[in-house]
Amino acid sequence: MTLVIGHRGAPREARENTVAAFGAAARAGADMVELDVRRAADGTLVVHHDAVLDDGRLIIELPGPDLPDWLPDLETALVACEGMAVNIEIKNSPRDADFDPDDVVAGGVVDLVARLHMRDRVIVSSFNLRTVDAVRATDTGVRTGWLTFPGTDLVALIAAIAAGGHTAVHPYDTSVTAASIDAAHDAGLEVNAWTVDDVDRMKELAGWGVDGIVTNDPAAAVAALRAR
Repeated sequence: MTLVIGHRGAPREARENTVAAFGAAARAGADMVELDVRRAADGTLVVHHDAVLDDGRLIIELPGPDLPDWLPDLETALVACEGMAVNIEIKNSPRDADFDPDDVVAGGVVDLVARLHMRDRVIVSSFNLRTVDAVRATDTGVRTGWLTFPGTDLVALIAAIAAGGHTAVHPYDTSVTAASIDAAHDAGLEVNAWTVDDVDRMKELAGWGVDGIVTNDPAAAVAALRAR
């Protein structure tokens, strides 16, 4: 069965990456939620896609208590996702002000997942392969996935991802073919494609055996995929 993964919750129903969005994803029937994690100035792990707030302030320069009320810390977000699996994406780009070369966030995520006894419900991903390698090195019990950008030759990367002990590859929608899914499965990897909002494309991917579909419209995905 192809899992429906709410992209930052259900962003068409509520502000993305918020407790309200995660609740909306649950009500839509999503199997999993994808959310983004960064660190605040005091080391608090917080859930937000960009390094900067809408008003221009950098999250890395603000302690947790100074952040907007709607912006949850990671523990609050994980608790709000009760009943669903969670894909925790660690944002760690060298281009961002909060770039974390020592992978402090990765260690914090692993510690929190262990403390909340959520290893069986979590997969940790990042576009930064070193970061997902750091998660894997810290706790082999936490599942990990490598996010890839549009235009990536997925088949060429599969062997390296599998050799790193990772669970999954998370490719951009247009990089995914039936052959690449088969190759990933042959290597023991799951394939979770992002971000897919077209219902016909969802059905095509599911027909090819994709393991998960990340979508901004989990309700539509549930309706389309459960009707198959």
